[in-house]
Amino acid sequence: MSDFPNCPKCHSEYTYEDGNLFVCPECAYEWTLESVTESSEDKKIVKDANGNVLNDGDSVTVIKDLKVKGSSSVLKIGTKIKNIRLVDGDHNIDCKIDGFGAMKLKSEFVKKV
Repeated sequence: MSDFPNCPKCHSEYTYEDGNLFVCPECAYEWTLESVTESSEDKKIVKDANGNVLNDGDSVTVIKDLKVKGSSSVLKIGTKIKNIRLVDGDHNIDCKIDGFGAMKLKSEFVKKV
């Protein structure tokens, strides 16, 4: 029996080949080997101000006083932010900050704790 790759969607090992496609009988997902390698390369790596790679759930610290848009308050240097989420866009960190609420930040203004 040939060794086919596991399904990238449900990770089933019962995949089979159909022409130039691989098919998963459990979730009916169809893919090519080229599409799997392209999607893994498309994942963007987000780095903090020091060049450390950030992941979902990390804790970070603000390295510069940041003005909060639409408010007269300032996010002070050294503010610790827990459990960040990485998102696409210019402001690539989505988080909740005590005293401010939900906010989006740029990764260049934080460092990993």
